[in-house]
Amino acid sequence: METELGYLKRINRDFAAISKNRHYVLGNHCVDMLTKDEFLGGVEREKSYYSFDSGCVHFVLLDSCFRSDGESYGRKNFQWTDPNVPAAELDWLVEDLKATSRPTIVFAHQRLDVSNHHGVKNADAVRKALEDSGKVLAVFQGHSHKNDLKAIGGIHYCTMVAMVEGKGAESNGYSMVKIGPEGTIEISGFRKQASYDWPSK
Repeated sequence: METELGYLKRINRDFAAISKNRHYVLGNHCVDMLTKDEFLGGVEREKSYYSFDSGCVHFVLLDSCFRSDGESYGRKNFQWTDPNVPAAELDWLVEDLKATSRPTIVFAHQRLDVSNHHGVKNADAVRKALEDSGKVLAVFQGHSHKNDLKAIGGIHYCTMVAMVEGKGAESNGYSMVKIGPEGTIEISGFRKQASYDWPSK
């Protein structure tokens, strides 16, 4: 545990030197050895799910690291195939989307566009909240470590490759995302990450 916290604090320190305005999307690997409180403390954050505005865009970070019984993931108390967005978080999401008038981008670790073992168990309820708002342009997600793209209910669900999958620089993937004021989204992928260019809705 102490070793894991040391790695986390080192990464956060180096990331902080690059950007003060940084955010972490909680995933199952984050809480394999640590509790959520330990992880959040290590990256100097108070909450595992929240929203913020930047420019003309509203951003939402979700936490689906909850078991089917509502218990938070932490220190090997979970199966990675059992991710859920609990009722309290789903209620918060609905109210958060009602409160904004801005186009919205959502970030999640586990996938919201599939019903297999990589998908959030109640993804259909989460998607309904996103679609009903009429404000969500795209969801960026991971978990399955591969490039994938689906359009459901007028929303782009973009699955990003794993940042590290194998040895050497050629095995990593990352991207830059540009959001235009009219709602266009341009994803410039590097190494193994695919690039995309989406017009406004």
